[in-house]
Amino acid sequence: MAYFARIENGIVQATIAVGNDWILDENGVEQESLGIAFCQNLYGADTEWVQTSYNSNFRKRHGIPGDTWDAQRDAFIAPQPFDSWTLNETTCQWEAPTPKPDDGNLYVWDESTTSWVRVGGDE
Repeated sequence: MAYFARIENGIVQATIAVGNDWILDENGVEQESLGIAFCQNLYGADTEWVQTSYNSNFRKRHGIPGDTWDAQRDAFIAPQPFDSWTLNETTCQWEAPTPKPDDGNLYVWDESTTSWVRVGGDE
């Protein structure tokens, strides 16, 4: 099974699964272009499609509705979760200004203090 994301104005609108039979060439090699042609045949020649990896094996992550498709980075990028977070150019993942504590406790980000707050903690 292969997955394709429909893109409008750089934003993922939907993803669909396409059977492997539709994306294999005459040599049995997967071709993204065949999957795109299949999707355009179903949804219109003017639609934009990009293959995405369900297991995030390529293009940094599985593209889901709301993600940005960045062709220059060849990556799907999630919406920025908080204004203070920055995009890691290598991983295309958003990162907090300070690392999340790794002490076995559960933490949530507090944008008003730009810090991690322990869930259920007194701190």
